[in-house]
Amino acid sequence: MENPDRLSEADVGGTRETPLSFAARVAVIIGTLAGIVLVINQLFNLQMGGIVLLQGRYLYILGGIFLAISFLIFRPDGSKGGQPGLLDWALMAASLGITGYLAATAERNLSEGWEYAAPETAQYVAYVFVALVLEATRRAGGLVLFGIVVFFAFYPTFAGHVPDPFSGFQSTVTEAISYHVYSAESSFGIPMRAFGGVVIGFILFGAVLQRTGGGAFFNDLALSLVGRYRGGAAKVSIFASGFMGSMSGSVISNVLTTGAVSIPAMKKSGFSPRTAAATEACASTGGVLMPPIMGATAFVMASFLSRPYVEIALAAAIPSLLFYFGLFAQIDSYSARRGLKGMAAVDLPRLTETLRRGWLYVGVFGVLIFMLVVLRRETSAPFYATALLLVINQILPSHRLSLKKLGDMIVGVGQGLAELTAILLGVGLIVGAFSATGLAGTLVNELVFIAGDNTFVLLLMGALTAFIFGMGMTVTACYIFLAVVLAPALEQGGLNQLAVHLFILYWGMVSYITPPVALGAFAAATMAGDNAIRTGFEAMRLGGVIYIAPFFFVLNPALIGHAPPMEVAIALTSALIGVALLSMALQGHISLIGPLRKGVVGFAQRLALFFGGLFFAKPEIDLIGISFATSAAIGLGLAAVPLAMAWSDRSREEQVPT
Repeated sequence: MENPDRLSEADVGGTRETPLSFAARVAVIIGTLAGIVLVINQLFNLQMGGIVLLQGRYLYILGGIFLAISFLIFRPDGSKGGQPGLLDWALMAASLGITGYLAATAERNLSEGWEYAAPETAQYVAYVFVALVLEATRRAGGLVLFGIVVFFAFYPTFAGHVPDPFSGFQSTVTEAISYHVYSAESSFGIPMRAFGGVVIGFILFGAVLQRTGGGAFFNDLALSLVGRYRGGAAKVSIFASGFMGSMSGSVISNVLTTGAVSIPAMKKSGFSPRTAAATEACASTGGVLMPPIMGATAFVMASFLSRPYVEIALAAAIPSLLFYFGLFAQIDSYSARRGLKGMAAVDLPRLTETLRRGWLYVGVFGVLIFMLVVLRRETSAPFYATALLLVINQILPSHRLSLKKLGDMIVGVGQGLAELTAILLGVGLIVGAFSATGLAGTLVNELVFIAGDNTFVLLLMGALTAFIFGMGMTVTACYIFLAVVLAPALEQGGLNQLAVHLFILYWGMVSYITPPVALGAFAAATMAGDNAIRTGFEAMRLGGVIYIAPFFFVLNPALIGHAPPMEVAIALTSALIGVALLSMALQGHISLIGPLRKGVVGFAQRLALFFGGLFFAKPEIDLIGISFATSAAIGLGLAAVPLAMAWSDRSREEQVPT
C-alpha cells in the first residue's frame, strides 16, 4: 500500500518500487502479523496468555512494531524497498528496544507523572525516541512535513519569545521532549489512539479487498453500469476511482492503480490527454472523501470528536455525492460538446455476469455497513469483514491467494501501517506542542478577534490555511493540525462542529488538484503524457465543486444530514440542481439541450448560469439574510436566460433543412 500523501519521482514515472530483500521481507511479515495479533487481542479483549494491556502500554508496543518496520521499508533517501543497510537494521533494533522500555515502564509513568518529572534514564530514552520518530517522519513523509514537525516539536522551547497571538508557556528542551513521549497528548495522543482503535482494521480490510479481487470487481461493475453511455470511459473512471479511493484512502496510489487502465481508455475513446488525466485525478481525490471507508483521516476525526465513525460517514455522504455528481455532470457536458460516444458493447462486461461472479464482494460490504450502522461495532466490523473476505477468497478460484501472494499481501499491509505510524507519531508532536504551550486554547480567541467575529471571513481564513498546509503535509497531518488550531475558532463562531471538521478535511484535499503542487494531477499528467500544470488547471475546473461545496454544508448543516428529513431533502435537491448548473457553466454546454454561445454573449451566459447555480446550491444564505424562497427565485431567474437561449438555439438549428 502506497503512502497516501507522498509522491516520488518513481511514482510519477509510473515505475514500481524496488522489492524488499528476503530478510527484510521476512521481518516485515513477522512484525505485521505480530502487530495485527496484538490489535485483535486488545480490541476483542481476548487476553491471550492472560495478558491485559493498559492503553498506554498497548500503544507503545504497537507504535514500536510499526516504527521499526518503517526503517526496513524506507531507505535514508526516502525511497522504498531494496536492501536495508546496517544503519536501517540498527534503527529498527533501537525502535524495538526503546519502545520496549516505554512499555515496561508504562505503569510507573502513569503513576509518577513522567510527562512533567521523568527520571534521568527516562529522559535519555525520550531523546532517542523523538530522534527515531523524526527520522521515520522524514523518510515516510518527506522533507516538508519533516521541517514542519521539527519546528513544532521544539516550539515549546521558545514559545515565550514569540509575539502574540502565538506566544505560549515555555519549557526546557528536556521538559518538552519528556512531555512528547510520556504524555497522552503528543506522539501517543489522539492520532495514535485512533490508529490503534479503528484505523488499522479498515486499512487491513481495504488492502485485503484489493488483493482478493475486490478492485477488479468494482472496476467491472463500473464498466457494466456506465461504460455504454457517452463519455463512458471517463464515467467508469469516476466510479472505479471512487470505489478504490474509498478503500485505499490514498490519492496517489489510486491514480497510479486505476489510472493505468482508465487514462488510456479515455484517450482511446476521444478524450484529450489533459482531460483524461484531470478526470482521473479528480475521481481519485474524491474517493478519499467517500464513505464507507474514507481513509485514515475520518477515523482520526471520529476519535477527535468522540463520535461513532458511522456519524462521520453519514455526514460525509451528501458532500461526497455533490462532488461526484458535479464531476459526472461536467464529463457528460464535455462528452456531449465533443460528440463522444460510449464504449462498444463488445468491450464491456455484462452486469448480470459481473454480479454473478462478484456478488460476494457486495455481500461483504453489506455486512460491513450493517455492523457499522446497525450494530455500531466500528472497531470490530472491519476485522469480521476481512475474515469473511479471506474465506470468500478460497471459494473464488480466480483470486485464490497462493503462499507468495499471501506474503505479498501481508508485506503490503505492513508497509501501509508502518508509513502511517511514522507520520502519525510525527504529527502527534505538533498536537503535543500546542497542548504543552497552551496555544490550543488561547489561539482560538485570537483568530476570532482577527476575523472581527465575522464567520465568513473566518471560513475564508480557514480555507486558505487548510490549502496552504495541505500542500506540504499529508491529509491526516493537515487535518490534525487544523482541528487543534482552527476548528475551535470556527465552532465558536456558531458553526456546526461536524460540518467544521469536514470543511477542514475538504480544503486540506484541494491541493491534490490545485497548482502549484497538485500531486494527484501531476501523477495523472505524467501517465497521460501531457503538461502537468495545464492538467492541474483542467483538474481545478472539473473538480470545481470541491472548492464550493464545503462552504455550502458548513453554512447549511442540512447538507450533512443535521436537520429534519424534509429540510434535508429540499437542501439536497436544490444543491444537486445548483451543482448541475455550475458544472454546465464550467463546460459551456447544457446537457440534453446544447452548447452555450461563444464570445462575449457566451461568457455572459456562463456567468449567469454559474451564479444561478450558486444560489440554487446554497438556498439559505443566513449571513446576508436571504431566505430560501428568495435565493431559489434569484437562482431561477439567473439560470432561466441562458437555458432559454440554448433551447432557442437548438430549436433554430433543428428547423434548418439539412
